[in-house]
Amino acid sequence: MSLYADYLNEIDTRKTEGLNPKPIEDGALVKEIVSQIKDLGNEHREDSLKFFIYNTLPGTTSAAGEKAKFLKEIVLGSSVVEEIPPRFAFELLSHMKGGPSVEVLLDLALGDNPAIARDAAEVLKTQVFLYEVDTDRLKAAYSDGNEIARDILESYSKAEFFTNLPDIDEEIKVVTYIAAEGDISTDLLSPGNQAHSRSDRELHGKCLISPEAQAEIRALQEQHPDKVVMLIAEKGTMGVGSSRMSGVNNVALWTGKQASPYVPFVNFAPIVAGTNGISPIFLTTVGVTGGIGIDLKNWVKKLDEDGNPILNNDGNPVLEQKYSVETGTVLTINTKDKKLYNEAGDEELVEVSSSFTPQKLEFIKAGGSYAIVFGKKLQSVACETLGIELKSAFAPSKEISHEGQGLTAVEKIFNKNAVGVKDGTVLHAGSDVRVKVNIVGSQDTTGLMTSQELEAMAATVLSPTVDGAYQSGCHTASVWDLKAQANTPKLMSFMHRFGLITARDPKGVYHSMTDVIHKVLNDITVDDWAIIIGGDSHTRMSKGVAFGADSGTVALALATGEATMPVPESVKVTFKGSMADHMDFRDVVHATQAQMLKQFGDNVFQGRIIEVHIGTLLADQAFTFTDWTAEMKAKASICISEPEVLIESLEIAKSRIQIMIDKGMDNDNQMLQGLIDIADKRIAEIRSGDKPALAPDANARYFAEVVVDLDQIDEPMIADPDVNNADVSKRYTHDTIRPISYYRAEKKVDLGFVGSCMVHKGDVKIVAQMLRNLESSHGSVEFKAPLVVAAPTYNIIDELKEEGDWAVLQKYSGFEFDDSSPKHVARTEYENVLYLERPGCNLCMGNQEKAAKGDTVLATSTRLFKGRVVEDASDKKGESLLASTPVVVLSAILGRTPTVEEYKTAVEGIDLTKFAPPLQKPAATRSAHF
Repeated sequence: MSLYADYLNEIDTRKTEGLNPKPIEDGALVKEIVSQIKDLGNEHREDSLKFFIYNTLPGTTSAAGEKAKFLKEIVLGSSVVEEIPPRFAFELLSHMKGGPSVEVLLDLALGDNPAIARDAAEVLKTQVFLYEVDTDRLKAAYSDGNEIARDILESYSKAEFFTNLPDIDEEIKVVTYIAAEGDISTDLLSPGNQAHSRSDRELHGKCLISPEAQAEIRALQEQHPDKVVMLIAEKGTMGVGSSRMSGVNNVALWTGKQASPYVPFVNFAPIVAGTNGISPIFLTTVGVTGGIGIDLKNWVKKLDEDGNPILNNDGNPVLEQKYSVETGTVLTINTKDKKLYNEAGDEELVEVSSSFTPQKLEFIKAGGSYAIVFGKKLQSVACETLGIELKSAFAPSKEISHEGQGLTAVEKIFNKNAVGVKDGTVLHAGSDVRVKVNIVGSQDTTGLMTSQELEAMAATVLSPTVDGAYQSGCHTASVWDLKAQANTPKLMSFMHRFGLITARDPKGVYHSMTDVIHKVLNDITVDDWAIIIGGDSHTRMSKGVAFGADSGTVALALATGEATMPVPESVKVTFKGSMADHMDFRDVVHATQAQMLKQFGDNVFQGRIIEVHIGTLLADQAFTFTDWTAEMKAKASICISEPEVLIESLEIAKSRIQIMIDKGMDNDNQMLQGLIDIADKRIAEIRSGDKPALAPDANARYFAEVVVDLDQIDEPMIADPDVNNADVSKRYTHDTIRPISYYRAEKKVDLGFVGSCMVHKGDVKIVAQMLRNLESSHGSVEFKAPLVVAAPTYNIIDELKEEGDWAVLQKYSGFEFDDSSPKHVARTEYENVLYLERPGCNLCMGNQEKAAKGDTVLATSTRLFKGRVVEDASDKKGESLLASTPVVVLSAILGRTPTVEEYKTAVEGIDLTKFAPPLQKPAATRSAHF
């Protein structure tokens, strides 16, 4: 059977699901389609033309290669297609973004036919996705005296590909749609359990919010055909929890504009808003698509006569509405005044200048941030080639410097990695600059989208300036189902060719490593001055500064080795007092958020860097804090470590990287060995004093300073989704932190989960030691609720086996993962036993494994969002409560939350994760798990 016949069969199948033909990425199929177009009598010729013109993916897909090849034949006249005359062929080439299309356009522009060369040059002048192989051809032709090459380079030197674009509309009419009340997780826009379909944009688009919401959006569009639907988080923040490009893609698919008439289901320019604005990492994603993010500020705290907030019975501020944005409200965005008005435009509602900075205006004009990044580079190359002064067509990097003011840790890192900034320039918070990216991570449920983005921007190889890049397999580790089997090998093969270290070996030489991406990135980050970009909101390293990013920003970092972002403000977190023996460091994490909220009333962490002075913890254990900062809505976090602790962390990282090398994971460029060399160099610098461990200046300026009192932490705490709070906006936030005594040992627990990136080796050892203790005192251990344990990495399991802990876990397990025979179906029912699951995200991701609907889950996870770990049942809401490992284990054994006394007894003698403020330097500030 032919590929075309297979494609028709797939089309028939998709019709039954209400879907259009899937966009074509296979060059062999396009080749067959081309042959049918050339055959004037072919019964499939008409449909083949439509598929060729309107349904073939651009960029560097093999399909784009065949399409560009055929269009070249049409332009040169060696093939004649009545429906695609040469001028239309050029138009189609202009929409193909780069790679094969640019290669063809250069062939034509530098060819022997003057008329064709001029036409090709005019198209090339509109293109920005050129790489060195392309600009080198132009340079060579220019050196040989080719006037067409000169003409193109002169156009590039003026950035006419950008300046000739139409200006953005001064007024944009929007009609509001309240997507939800309270914080909106990107799970609402792109559910984790639908991760397998993200690269199929039309199919994935059907999971946006709900079918009912989609119908309501369509109804609004029919009622207001001249307006843009603006999705709103009422009384909350839009896009918390994850940057997730698929979420923005879905919003754009339903409410944005089609990017090209010849590329289906790729939309741009979505408009989103929130009472408390947009989550920082999600806002980056909005910029990738040339969208607009609005901070509505439509609800404010009600104040008493003295100007103090009025509190309700729960101690929360009472809010009052400044103006209404109820669904169906028509508003006017004025991009010139940078203000939001009522429908008539005569009443100002809120100032929105932060939505229209010079850089964001460029993203909107260009249809996304990629075009600006590549455009800047192209203009610079052209000016350098022509030997003329660069007069940038783009907004200059925003450089803010305060004389006499010291630097925070993040300011130091940005200054060290800034690109295109004059020597001697000192950058403070608020600056907006290009920076070198040292480490890049791509995760598996967004990786297929990242590969699509790389193809769309015509990238074929990892930037040589990136020190380390890794493609994970952790989000799809739990179940090797048909979806994973279809997507994962394809992803790993692409990323391996591109130059990344991959969790799975496309050649099948080394054992599949489904280790949690954040743990791997934490290990391969071997410089505390590094900038890390990762395709997941929990890209929060305890060395360097790491930013969770959408799949597109990850692709851009992989292709260019750079990112563009503002230097964030910082909040300094220090500690005082001492930590009780029965407490675990996870409770310090909870206490940090609780004490901060009590101290300031508002979340001062949101959108900022948390600079945590945590110097007595090794990188793995400190990661518990940095990982959690994603839930604090912080932009990122930085650990300030004591020199010897940092050196020890780097030595551990080296040993783990060496294990990866020993397993055969290094690539032809010996990237992993290069990371070990960087670590050695960094250790030598710290020991010699040539470049000390990262620390802020004494006179650095912070937005706020939080001092956490360890003496106040006297019992374990739980982050509660508070699913029944009368105020909907207070549900599923990470701000409700409660001591276990609040539950009076009456809270039923249906399932316990120890796993995700929040745990380290010590946590799994705690599980084993608690089982030993209970067995010693009671003779045996009986679980009254299932306990699922998923170690973050294989290395941890190997070490636990050597140290005797794994055998204890095996003794009580009713299931142990087997890589030689992985699960093919997700678990739907649990018995009251211990489950030893494969290293990876497991329940935390929620795309494969889930608890039973309506369960109350107590987990070490990071996620308490609605429907993530557990979905609602018809008669009961699912709850995902978050706590320390010992609390989770004991609760699974008891089937309920414990009393404080039960907890203290259970952990007596167990080496919990200890911590003490760095300045005290007590004799035993770290647990002995390493």
